Amino acid sequence: MNILNIENVTKTYGDKRLFDRVNLGINEGEKIGIIGVNGSGKSTLLKMIAGLEETDEGRIIKNNQADIAYLSQNTEFSEGDTILSYVCRNKKSSNPNWSIEAEAKTILRKLCIEDVDAKIAPLSGGEKKRVALARTLLSPAKILILDEPTNHLDNRMVLWLEEYLQKYNGVLIMVTHDRYFLDRVTNKIVEIDRGSIYSYETNYSGFLELRQQRIDNEAASYRKVQSILRTEIEWVRRGAQARSTKQKARLERFQEMQAMKAPEKDKQVEMDSLASRLGKKTIEIEHLTKGYEGRTLIDDFTYYTIRNERIGIVGENGCGKTTLLKLLVGEEQPDAGKITMGETVQIGYFSQMAEEMDESVRVIDYVKNVAEYIRTSKGLTSASQMCERFLFTPEIQYNPIGKLSGGERRRLYLLKVLMTAPNVLILDEPTNDLDIATLTILEDYLDYFEGIVIVVSHDRYFLDRVVDRIFAFEGNGVITQYDGDYTSYIEKARANGTFMIGKVTLSETKEEGKETDSWATWKGNREKKLKFTYQEQREYATIDDDIASLESKIEEIDKEMTKVASEYTKLAELSQEKETLELQLEEKMERWVYLNDMAQRIEESR
Repeated sequence: MNILNIENVTKTYGDKRLFDRVNLGINEGEKIGIIGVNGSGKSTLLKMIAGLEETDEGRIIKNNQADIAYLSQNTEFSEGDTILSYVCRNKKSSNPNWSIEAEAKTILRKLCIEDVDAKIAPLSGGEKKRVALARTLLSPAKILILDEPTNHLDNRMVLWLEEYLQKYNGVLIMVTHDRYFLDRVTNKIVEIDRGSIYSYETNYSGFLELRQQRIDNEAASYRKVQSILRTEIEWVRRGAQARSTKQKARLERFQEMQAMKAPEKDKQVEMDSLASRLGKKTIEIEHLTKGYEGRTLIDDFTYYTIRNERIGIVGENGCGKTTLLKLLVGEEQPDAGKITMGETVQIGYFSQMAEEMDESVRVIDYVKNVAEYIRTSKGLTSASQMCERFLFTPEIQYNPIGKLSGGERRRLYLLKVLMTAPNVLILDEPTNDLDIATLTILEDYLDYFEGIVIVVSHDRYFLDRVVDRIFAFEGNGVITQYDGDYTSYIEKARANGTFMIGKVTLSETKEEGKETDSWATWKGNREKKLKFTYQEQREYATIDDDIASLESKIEEIDKEMTKVASEYTKLAELSQEKETLELQLEEKMERWVYLNDMAQRIEESR
């Protein structure tokens, strides 16, 4: 049954046309994911459907019985609001035997919020998101509209929300860049592309295939037209006279074909490696301890990073993930222990809360304030060229920042961080507000980034794609290290019972015969990227020094054997020691050949 129709809708902001006479029908039972690059109009479409913005042309027709619940991307709270008062305001209970407060407390408990009388103002971003989500989900609605519902939620809450939405009976329309989330929850994808809307009756995995088919078909149609056009050009050149209706129609068709534009290819965010050289000594964390108001977040944590390491940091909201990053960049000081930086370390910090931007400053000037030119792997590149690689066209570059969408500002902030040519990238929730196209290129960039990456993220796909080591905050200041990506961590944490959803372990939430974390299957089906294991990466970083050390020891023994040539016993001891070292050197050299061959194949696969 049809529940909502978008008919010939046009919407323009400034000189940018977001939608050009678009149409879309929405039916009962559909769970729709809306996809498009930052600034394409995803949030605007949600607001128009929710009745919060008007169309310029066309109309949106909604079934009279279809009420709407809407979660905005950035929720505003009144000063003095408590959790319970905000969630219950202007709400009525759907059950005559229950009060609205009782319903609210139930759903807040499911979202791991116990102190319902607490003030909202001092809460973390993730806690505020859960409060806003609780209010949105409290009253059942025929149409549920969610704008970036997973932003600021930790991995456990994202998994809970997935399961909730899978069971939701109404229409779901949402914007999210979480690819596993899209794959598990949706049954329809709506793509916004250059002012047009395309619908795909499938989840995210199916969308990728169908979208490529659409692009291929458009390209094939264009090639066919060009082939016909060449024949028509020959006909015109032979001097055909437009005397008959048939000939006039043929000339008109020829003119239409000449005017046909080639299908536009998607622009991609191109990132060259801008890293500065990183020395052997990187970051040394020794007996680090940090707490707040009697609560220990980090307790006696020690770790020594190595070159080109990829670390993902996970844990529930408020556990101390961002605090650890702030300690690394010097924004906060430890209660005990120390962090020592190598002399060559140059940190690029991509904060969860982007810096305040002067909205009157032009995009190009914002970048030039960091550097007018940067040396990349392809040579010297100007700030303007770097902006273009980040999808900021020459026209957009001279616009004030105030005209950019939230996602475009986030992308601009990322460009500024990379323009400093760091060799240690510290990323706090980099997937928030970035579109999927940008995330894909960022992931590819990190594959060959010559430096250390330390990232806090709730995006499971991003962690699977990027990291080879997990730091898991497991309560009471304990940070446990796991080799491998996020899926490997989940498997190990489930086995030892440390991965929890609220008060329930992940293994207890599975249905009979059905894996709760289906992203493991999704991950297994995608193309495997050739890369070092964690141990191989560590070995590759040190093997040249190990070989040099063995060669030096053998050389020293040779000199010593010359001095004691007449001392038979000492000479025999030195000969035995030299033989042992030579065997070790031979093994190291064989290993060196393997690791360097592997490194070359990894480079060629990129």
